[in-house]
Amino acid sequence: MKNFLHHLFLPKESNNYRPRLLSHKFLLALTLFFFSAGLLFSFVKTNYPSVLGIFSDISNQQLLILTNQQRQNNNLGALTDNQELDQAAANKASDMFSKDYWAHNAPDGTTPWAFIKGAGYSYVYAGENLARGFTNAQDVITAWMNSPEHRKNILSPNYQNVGFAVATGKLNGEDTVLVVEMLGSMSYAPAPIATQVKKPAPVAIATGSPAVQVAKSNVQPAVVKAQNVAPTLPIASQALLGVNSIIKPFINSQTLALNLIKIVIFGFILVLLSDMVIIERKKIVRFVGHNIDHVIFFSLILIIVLILVRGVII
Repeated sequence: MKNFLHHLFLPKESNNYRPRLLSHKFLLALTLFFFSAGLLFSFVKTNYPSVLGIFSDISNQQLLILTNQQRQNNNLGALTDNQELDQAAANKASDMFSKDYWAHNAPDGTTPWAFIKGAGYSYVYAGENLARGFTNAQDVITAWMNSPEHRKNILSPNYQNVGFAVATGKLNGEDTVLVVEMLGSMSYAPAPIATQVKKPAPVAIATGSPAVQVAKSNVQPAVVKAQNVAPTLPIASQALLGVNSIIKPFINSQTLALNLIKIVIFGFILVLLSDMVIIERKKIVRFVGHNIDHVIFFSLILIIVLILVRGVII
């Protein structure tokens, strides 16, 4: 076994000073393996979602704690969780999955404020933050805080209440995790200093869009009902209870795929680097040698993969 691994990963006289891992036959076999594994993953995800699927370790409670930590660090009062805003966030997440869009406003023109009013929350101030593709709450809050517009929402002294939804489903053809944060106040919030500022006109601000919704409407729209998104569990339950309270697949397909890609790419880079070092030390002459090019190539692939799988916010 030891001799086999040496031949596979290290240049030796018995393998003509070229690791078997870098041979054309092995690369072809590896390509066929990943192709077959992709088909197998797709079959298992479709037919056995309890075994292989997408999920995250994000909960409403974690998001609330981390949000209030940021406000406390900036001498602002803590937000209180509001079930109506939780429901509004759940309805918004469901609407994005059912209508297959990723934006503050739905394709039919429905605004975030329709979901807030539809859930029974009569706001003076309201705002929305959205995130997708994240696997933990800290990364979500960090991404929002690193964005000036999202940061303004989280640290706004106008807000007193907050609601969250964490939901999984298929969006734009891929499985993903959505996080919706709805912020609001049903009264004029106090200024963050001792003196009170003059009451401004009611406003509602959606993060990520330069447009500002002004002049709170006195007309109450019809209640917006949450859509059923198969094959995921009811999103309202996820929003009110947090994802830690629902059944998760045994294996997270997103994490599994990313880890496999990392292992393979890192493996090739290490083999190429060790091959370069050993060949140089043994002063072995090769007619063709492009190891450094291959290392750069695999490094670029790894960087691209990490960028593509990184969560996004609007």
